[in-house]
Amino acid sequence: MNQLQKIDQEIAYWNRERLRLVHPLRQLFWECTLNCNLNCRHCGSDCKKDSAIKEMPLDDFLPVLDDIRLHQPEVKTIVITVGGEPLVRKDIVECGRSFTSKGFYWGMVTNAHLLDANMMSELSSAGLASLAVSLDGLREDHAWLRRSESNYDHVFNAIGHIRKAPHLSWDVITCVNRRNLPHLNDMKQMLIEAGVKKWRCFTIIPMGRAKNDDELVLSDDEFKHLLDFIVETRREKRIKLSYSCEGYLGDYEGLVRRTHFTCVAGLTTASVLSDGGISGCLSIRSQYRQGNIYTDSFWDVWQNRFAKYRNHDWMKTGECTDCEMFRYCQGNGFHLRNDDGSLMLCHYKKIRSLNIEL
Repeated sequence: MNQLQKIDQEIAYWNRERLRLVHPLRQLFWECTLNCNLNCRHCGSDCKKDSAIKEMPLDDFLPVLDDIRLHQPEVKTIVITVGGEPLVRKDIVECGRSFTSKGFYWGMVTNAHLLDANMMSELSSAGLASLAVSLDGLREDHAWLRRSESNYDHVFNAIGHIRKAPHLSWDVITCVNRRNLPHLNDMKQMLIEAGVKKWRCFTIIPMGRAKNDDELVLSDDEFKHLLDFIVETRREKRIKLSYSCEGYLGDYEGLVRRTHFTCVAGLTTASVLSDGGISGCLSIRSQYRQGNIYTDSFWDVWQNRFAKYRNHDWMKTGECTDCEMFRYCQGNGFHLRNDDGSLMLCHYKKIRSLNIEL
């Protein structure tokens, strides 16, 4: 790590310390449905076509936004609808209109299977501000991961419609696995030719359906290959590629993302689950709920019950106990903690095992 990286890393540490104190709510995830029209191999939520958990009525969620606006009128919180697949929710356009009318930006993460020209037009008229579309490789690789032969074409049709909405901030997200990793260069060229400007790569965490699937989780060498690919692509400046906010990356910090790693769950990000549970972000599948909107004031929970998210000293167990990078890593992403607090995966350890020096 060079001197500039070290300085930026220290700045990121103090910025995190500041956020612990003021914790402005900048992003709110809403698990608007657990239903999904696909059956993806890697789904961490294990969503189903017909979930046993009912969708939260819009009228139950809107008081949360009123509560936020009452206490934080100056901050333009972004409401992200995820699940599940947001577009299977019948009133999704009405939901968006309600968010916009209350002064919130809103967006969604979608598999794009239902994102045709008419739906794109309706979402735009409802004030859709941001959009992330999943594309997980070339045709065969995408079909394998998504367990759908037709979704690939739906995604590219959707990209054509999205490009006609100049007000929209959007990107393509890719879950990198052992099958699509060798084809990332071809995929990069494909995205550039399709007019995609921003691209995010995720790696798959062994949870949900992915828990025991060895084809989904990258080896240490493969992980390094991915990070090197991201570094080179960023240097080319033909497409804005970044690695997700999943974990601390040691010497790769500042090279694969715009900012150094900070897990913002509970610092600037919260979520409301489909059953009303209040948590950090929706990537957290373990039981770290702090309250429930049906029994608690959301704002009271956000202000007073997120101590576990804001002080990570309890994470200094196991391999984190004596780690020299805990100051900057803070125990890695909150979504990587099991119910008992143990660490599911350490990105820094994967890199360190290869004795990497950049």
